[in-house]
Order: sequence, then structure tokens, then C-alpha cells
Amino acid sequence: MSGTSAGPILPVVNIDVNYDEQREKIADFLEHFKAPAQQVPPLSEVGAMDAHGPTANAPSAQLDRLDTEDGMEVEDVFHSSPALAGDIIVEKYMVQLQRIANRDQDKLTIELDDIVQFRGANGASGASLAYAIRGNARQYLNLFYEVVDKLMPSPDRDISDKDDVLDVIRHQRLERNVVNEEHDENAGEVPDIFPTSLLRRYMVFLKPLSSDTPLAVRNIRGAQIGKLLSVRGIVTRISDVKPNIQVDAYACDVCGAEVFQEVTGRQFMPLNFCTSRVCVTNKIRAPLYPQARASKFVAFQDVRIQEMTDQVPVGHIPRTMTIHLYGRLTRSMTPGDIVDIGGIFLPVPFTGFRAIRAGLLTDTYLDAQCVKQLKKSYQNLVLTPEDQLEIEMLRSDPALYSRLAASIAPEIYGHEDVKKTLLLLLVGGCSKAMGDGLKIRGDLNVCLMGDPGVAKSQMLKYIAKVAPRGLYTTGRGSSSAGLTAAVLRDPVTNEMVLEGGALVLADNGIACIDEFDKMDEADRTAIHEVMEQQTISISKAGINTTLNARTSILAAANPLYGQYNPRISPVDNINLPAALLSRFDILYLILDKPSRDTDEMLAQHITYVHMFNQAPPQDHDVIPSQVLRHFIAAARQHRPVIPATVSDYIVSAYVQLRAQHKLDEERESAFTYTSARTLLGVIRLAQALARLRFASEVENGDVEEALRLMDVSKASLYTHNRRGDLGDDQTPVSKIFRILREMAAQAGAEETLGRRHGGAAGALGEVTMRDFRERVLHGGFVEDQLQETLQEYASLGVIQLVGNSILFL
Repeated sequence: MSGTSAGPILPVVNIDVNYDEQREKIADFLEHFKAPAQQVPPLSEVGAMDAHGPTANAPSAQLDRLDTEDGMEVEDVFHSSPALAGDIIVEKYMVQLQRIANRDQDKLTIELDDIVQFRGANGASGASLAYAIRGNARQYLNLFYEVVDKLMPSPDRDISDKDDVLDVIRHQRLERNVVNEEHDENAGEVPDIFPTSLLRRYMVFLKPLSSDTPLAVRNIRGAQIGKLLSVRGIVTRISDVKPNIQVDAYACDVCGAEVFQEVTGRQFMPLNFCTSRVCVTNKIRAPLYPQARASKFVAFQDVRIQEMTDQVPVGHIPRTMTIHLYGRLTRSMTPGDIVDIGGIFLPVPFTGFRAIRAGLLTDTYLDAQCVKQLKKSYQNLVLTPEDQLEIEMLRSDPALYSRLAASIAPEIYGHEDVKKTLLLLLVGGCSKAMGDGLKIRGDLNVCLMGDPGVAKSQMLKYIAKVAPRGLYTTGRGSSSAGLTAAVLRDPVTNEMVLEGGALVLADNGIACIDEFDKMDEADRTAIHEVMEQQTISISKAGINTTLNARTSILAAANPLYGQYNPRISPVDNINLPAALLSRFDILYLILDKPSRDTDEMLAQHITYVHMFNQAPPQDHDVIPSQVLRHFIAAARQHRPVIPATVSDYIVSAYVQLRAQHKLDEERESAFTYTSARTLLGVIRLAQALARLRFASEVENGDVEEALRLMDVSKASLYTHNRRGDLGDDQTPVSKIFRILREMAAQAGAEETLGRRHGGAAGALGEVTMRDFRERVLHGGFVEDQLQETLQEYASLGVIQLVGNSILFL
């Protein structure tokens, strides 16, 4: 007996799976499954290899009979006319195999939903095959490769111009075999030296059932190993796309043979000596030399995802998972994306020194098969005809501005002007890039500063949820590296890489930073560059680079002593440096002042929410967040410009703001620092308002509303209008009358300029009711307030209504 003790012999289990029968089922499905033509993925999604003129867009020779009479290509009919394509039934997968044969496509996605719907030749359902694939995905993926290789049709057009190094080598090998057969009687016994994986010009992916619920990272157990599943998370880190070898090629200098080695694992031992028949027969240990050009590589990317915040139990930390992307799936995600990833859950042993320390432990990863973006950016949102119809219905609403603002955090009572500012934050202004490289940001930065309990944090969380790339963080829990970028060592490539922080993850989105005043000064200075230049410059560990952080900053902070102290100056209460204050387009000061009527309505609102778990009924229907996101995406497609007349108005308003700031400094009551950045903030707000109207030009009303929002942001501190006299009233009637007086003064100035002589200085001109109503409603007021203003000042003998015009007496 041997001196070593052997372990127990495990029983042999018969799996009882006839894989030949499974291959027949797969072949039957691929050959005979039919679906509407619009379900065939366009070439833009599955990777057209090259442009070959009009014929490159045709799906297959089988569909030539479906060409339209006017010469439109079949591909154009499929994807530009869904109504027409819906009536055309095609063999979905055979069409794609013909594309692959023509080298117009290199990705084949097998949808399990199609397999479930398929009825075989004998009427059998494909559900059993679909569930078998889901339970043993890796094995069935190899079966799909084998069946596709057999079903692959011949090209229906000339593809010689797409030949690569492998085609040349294969052609030379075939010619050499012909010559050998003429001189050697045993040459026909030479096996084909080309591995099957080397000849494949495509990759097969499996798409899970649409009924499968995406799992949280912590809910994936050992029982799911080898199965096809879907997991949901947020992308926290991605690696560079690198080539992953699948077939290694060698050349022999003695016999001139090419030797190919198929690589199936993470590590392999390269061949050192030639294994061709000539060298083996002659007993020559000829060395082999690697040939990179004839080898086959596939794009590989390593991604790390983290489970969502709402999926983490109390007292736990978020878990992470490694995702491996291959081929066309690479570069499909960026840090900060919230995704559903369908893939095969597989184990992988540790390698190198980690294997010595790990012992019997193994690591796990998800071999990605499909990626679904849950929150697409505004540029990637595709609006359906139903979405377009809803947007057109919203545009016809005269109170659209107020209704959109009221739909932001409807559970929170009041703060109408704050919600209007947050709406403009979501829309944003227009970014500009000059010819010399100078960039002017269009994203808005807003700071909400106020007493505790005014729902600042709730509004921040709502904006982070609605924005396609919204990220919520707190000031005390964030460091400068956590906000900008950190240098880490990549466990896959062992290189020093940059891992983006919160501001990088929120690129082209909104970064919501709560408890902004609790941040350390050293950490807070790290975002100065982001708020103006929208970049992050990094010089760490030999890495010198600049990262994009094209994000809007929405910050919430408390005054210096937690609650606003009226006995000290506003600057001391705010306790933020001027360099940071000037970077905020609007700084809202929200004070909690006792008021019987307001407190009673607030209490009724809160109790209603607690009783019914929804916001109380409002004058307008609340717009769902999905519809709101689609409307904002459509509005951001417009780029309004500023005409000369509006430009003069902005200049005069900015001069008044500077003059008012000088007076406030003399009185030691300055609220914010007014600079040229304030002027840019007014322009950005006006452009956002014009975008909401889907307009191509900014109007005076947009500038007026932008200035009003800046005034209202300080209304809790001052009882007078910033651009008016000290005794101005803040009631809606007085505000509407001031708008009327400004419009009349502007009309009088234009009439005086037109006559050039005989006009009295400061004369008030005639205002049409149409223009006045449009300006008032656009400013956030309602029709009842407008009529009340007209009746009150007409009874006082200040104005007179003549037809559709308003005259000052």
C-alpha cells in the first residue's frame, strides 16, 4: 500500500443530458425562428465591419425581394419605418448569420425570450431548452458556437477586400497542401492546423429572460455558479481595454510550418518546439517563434460594480463584484452608470503569490453577456412617439413653468422658487468652446443654505434620483481624493490607475453635496477647479493628467452656528470664502421664520403625506419623473442665442447689480460677491428658461425671471427688492405692477427714440395685454393675480384699460 492516504472516492453521477439532441434543438431554433423585421438589431449596434456602399446595409440575400420600389434599402425600411417593418416577418437569426458571413456583423445575441416563444417542428415548446441554458450557460454557449459554425452560410457578395493576415496564411496553407498532395501520397492525412476559434469572426452572447429580476450583489450565492443571471449595481471602476489572447500563433524556421495554440484559461504555457509532421518525423527540435500578426486577440475590460444604496442592509457596507467584458461589450459602461448586467457567474482560481496565500479559496466573477443602462444620459435617451406626444401636450400648457417646478419633490411643501431654480439646474445653459481652446461652462451651480428642517437634504436626494447621472454625497464623509480622484493599483494589470471620485462619476450630471459647510477647508478647495473649469488636474504617482468633471454642483449647507443669527452680518453667517461663493450661480438663503398661516399649511401638508403616502392634490397634475426626464432631454437639444436687444438689457441689469453691491458693502450687509461670474450666471439662467420654451433666442422675460430668482434667493433676509427701492412691497400684486411699469418704461423709451424729438424723458408707453400676460405668466404668477393687479390699480386711477392695451394715466 502507498504511504499517502487517498481521499474518499466520490460517486459518479449521470447527468442524463443528450447534447446531440440539444444541438438539434438549437439548430432548429436558429434556422426557423421568425420575428418582425424591426427586431433584427441594426448594424450600428452589432458592429458593421466596413462600409461597402449600398449593399453593405442590406441584411441578406434572402430579403432582396423585400426591397421597396423607390430603391430604399431593406435596412432603412426596418429601422426608419417601424410601422412598415412590423408587417415583415423574417428569419431573425439566419439574417444575422448572413451578415456575419458577409463580415458586416461580428456579434450574435441569443435572446432566451425568443427560445421560450419558439415552437419546434414537432410543436414542442422551447421553454425547456431556455431553462437548461440558464442553468448551464457556459456549456450551452459552446454548443451555440458549434451549431452556428455548421449553419454559417456562404458570403453572398465579394469580401476579398476584407481579407486580413489570417486569410492570407490560410490561402497559402491550402496552396501548400495542394502541392504536397501532388508529391506525397500521405499529404491528404495532414489535419487542418487552424483551430475552430481562430476561424470565427463573431462572438455569441446570451441575453437572460426579461422576466428575471436583477439580483443584488449580496444575493448571488454559490448555487448560481455556472448559471445565467442578471445583477444590478453602479459602476465604480473600469480598466483600460486591453487585448486578451485567444489563439497564439508560432512559426518554425526549419520547416516553415505555422503552429497555433488555443488559449482557454487565464494562464498558458507557450510552445517551445515545433510539433509539425515534418519536424516530428525528422526528430528535429526546431524552436518556434511567436507571430503576433497571425494570433487572435479579443478586446477585454475589467469592471468593478457596487451594489445600490437601497440594497444594503442596515449596518452593512456595500459589496462589490468583478465583471469581465469581451468584444463589443467593452466601453459600454463608464464610472457612475447604473446598469443591469446579464452574465454567467463563474469561479476563477487565484494565480501567482495570491494563490499561495489563498490556498483552496477561489475568486468569482461575472462573464458579461449583455449590458442594459438604467439611467441613460440626456444625449442617449431615445424618445418614442408616445414620449413626443406627451412633450407636445406639456408644451401647450400655459402654466408649464410652474407645473414643471411643482413636479420636483412634490411631497415637500412650498419652496416654489427653490424648485424653479432646481428645474433650471436640471436643464442647464449652453456650454461654449472658443477657437483658442477657451471653454465657458453652461452647467449651473446652486447652493441651498438655510436653517435645519427646511427639507434641503430631501430636495438634494430627489435631484440625484431624477438626474440621469446624479450622485449624492456628504461633506463630512468626503475627502479631496474621494471627490476628485485617487491613485490605486489595478489588481488585474498591477499598474497604477486613477479611480474617479464623486465629481468624476457625476460627469455630465449633477453632484449633490450635503453638509457642505462641514467639509474641511483643504477638501473644499479641491472642487474650486471643478466648479469653474469643470476639469480635475492630477499629478500623483507619476500620473499627470486632466480628468473631465462636466458636472453641476448642488450643495446644501447650514449657517455658521447651525441656525441663522440676525445679530451678525450675512457674510459671517454664511462663513464661505468669496472665491467659492462667486462660483455659485445662485446662493439661496432659506430661513425658517414663524408664521401662523404658513406653519398651519405646512403641518397639514406633512400630516397628509404621512396618512396617504403621497403628496396632497395640487392645482396641476404632478408630472412623473420619467416624463420630466424626457422633457428635459428634449429641451436640452436646443441652443438659444442672445440677440442684441436682450444683450443690452443684461448689461444694464448687471450694472445695477454692481451698484447695489457697492451700497450693501457700505452698509455691511453684503450677501454675496458680485462679479463677472454673476453676469455669466444670469446668462445661464436665461438660457435655461429659453430651453424650457424650446426657443432659439433668449427674451427679455427670461432675463427678468433670472434676475427675479436671484432676488428671491435673498428674500428671506431682505424685505425689499434688490433692484428696487427700499420700500418696495413683496406681495404678488406689487411685483406684477413693477413688471408692468418696467414694460411701460421700456415702451416709452422706444417711442421717444423713434420720434427723436418731442418726447418727454421718462415717459411711460403703451403695453399690449398679450405681451403683459405672457411676461407675467412666464414669471411664475397666475391669471387670478394678474386680474387682481389690473383691477386694483385701475380703481386707483393709475392705469386704464383701452381695448387690448394698458395705458398709464
